[in-house]
Amino acid sequence: MERKRLVPAIKIFIFSLLAFTLTLCVLESDQLHYAPAILREFKNIILSILGERTLSPHNLEKTWVLSPNLSTCHQSLGRVGLHVYCCPPKPESEEPVIDFQFPDPSSPLRTRRPAHRLDDNYISKYKKALDIMKSLPYDDPRSFMRQADMHCLYCTGAYNQQHTNYPLNIHRSWLFFPWHRMMMYFHERILGSLIGDDTFALPFWAWDIPDGMMTPEMYLNEPFTNHRRDTSHYSKVVDLNYGCEKYSCSERGLSSQEQIDYNLALMYNHVVSGAKKMELFMGCPLKAGESGFCDGKGTIETAPHNTVHKWIGSGTFPGREDMGVFYSAARDPSFYAHHTNIDRLWEVWRGLHDNVNMTDPDWLNTAFYFHNEKSQLVRIRIRDVLDITKLRYAYEEVELVWLDRRPKPSVPPKVAHHILNMRERENGLQLPSNHNLSGDFSPRARTLDRSIIMNVQRPWQWRARGKGEEEVLIVYGIDVKEDVHVKFDVYVNVVDESIMSPFYREFAGTFVHMPRGVDMVSKDDDIVRRKRKATLKLGISELLEDLEADRDEFIWVTLFPRTRSCINTTIDGMLIDYIQ
Repeated sequence: MERKRLVPAIKIFIFSLLAFTLTLCVLESDQLHYAPAILREFKNIILSILGERTLSPHNLEKTWVLSPNLSTCHQSLGRVGLHVYCCPPKPESEEPVIDFQFPDPSSPLRTRRPAHRLDDNYISKYKKALDIMKSLPYDDPRSFMRQADMHCLYCTGAYNQQHTNYPLNIHRSWLFFPWHRMMMYFHERILGSLIGDDTFALPFWAWDIPDGMMTPEMYLNEPFTNHRRDTSHYSKVVDLNYGCEKYSCSERGLSSQEQIDYNLALMYNHVVSGAKKMELFMGCPLKAGESGFCDGKGTIETAPHNTVHKWIGSGTFPGREDMGVFYSAARDPSFYAHHTNIDRLWEVWRGLHDNVNMTDPDWLNTAFYFHNEKSQLVRIRIRDVLDITKLRYAYEEVELVWLDRRPKPSVPPKVAHHILNMRERENGLQLPSNHNLSGDFSPRARTLDRSIIMNVQRPWQWRARGKGEEEVLIVYGIDVKEDVHVKFDVYVNVVDESIMSPFYREFAGTFVHMPRGVDMVSKDDDIVRRKRKATLKLGISELLEDLEADRDEFIWVTLFPRTRSCINTTIDGMLIDYIQ
């Protein structure tokens, strides 16, 4: 009898324990930010009663949707020594906000065409639209300067994040592609509405294909020109791995065909072999709050995005303005053709790689604010811009020549192995004085004032990696001491450093820092300056196979400075990891 009375009690206890465990799992789940605010508050109350730390700012950040606080606009840094103020004349926090709605599925499809193939009729329409946009007063959010300052707002940390005084910046993370897509979308529709043409589409500068690598002729004429450009580049093939800085630089001296081949090899590396995983291409996962900070650009943002910005900008200005610095880049009409091509390459990449759909709710629900063609302030989330068909625009197809430009080793791999092994046996006597056999430079970082050569160990489990894993070389603790343009290239198993370029298989990738490394944060009417170290992640699985190094215990990694400013840059170390 006693046993019969105990059975229900045991069942109730077990059921309660399971329910309690399930409740904790649900409450701790990141998915809860979908729920109404009252449910999220209930979570905090329950867990605080249980003694958890969810009421601390760190844990609260897990439930926040990353978004700008429109009431916090403040001055920011354009570049070293230059404070900029790109806030709207009327605070956007005082405007009514509407949520984004997809255009009518039956509306005309806007087809973006390559800029080097445009006809006079299209150029005439675009000219008219841009002239009107430039004539609008600054207090009209559709005006050209207000459009340009949208880029300044989100790219220099002029807004703080919601619920914190930490800045919001859309570069150097997975926000890069979707935010610029939003900007191009609204800018394009505003232009079309100004001339009453709902089929109008922005052109794209197809600098990734041979026929499109020169500056499009349209941008040499008003109103598409800009007085802050390097006009010496008008007659040259674009250098997608450009590394010059400030007032002067030494050009590579390549012939047009050599530069084209160089560019195509870089494109193969940065879209195909070095970008097989989401984070490698898109950038690191930036989350809400200070604890969610990351600084890690994807392959395309590093180059050709940053490098083309610098290539266009004028060498007579300290930051190679306008295009060479974020605060002023969108003042140049070529900015929009540059970024529509970046947007197009996002679509190309998604078509080349399997299983690249992002499902992280923190990313999908990240929200930004733009003015539409009716001057209404629109809240739009990343989940809204993942299908360009729903956005009613498309890209005219061009031949992806770089798909067949897989680089080859500069010397036969067996010869390279023999030379590198000899150098190792000689205990590094033939290597520069800053050669290092350790992957970590602790307790002191290493200054990149010359090439750094390191022997990086490959853990055995990654040498026998499973299907779907990508081996990744990580350069960590990259500290740009001054907020200036910095560029260095990364190579693996280099024998002759003097001939290295993206044209050879030894090229693993590049790091490009455009000025914006110091955030100016508004806090109680004070300006707090913050600077964080960056991380560079490079996919190297295919590279190691081609160098016949995929079974080696270690690889030789060379960091090669491409700008004089690297002397003010330090590295904490390197290691090899993997991405599933």
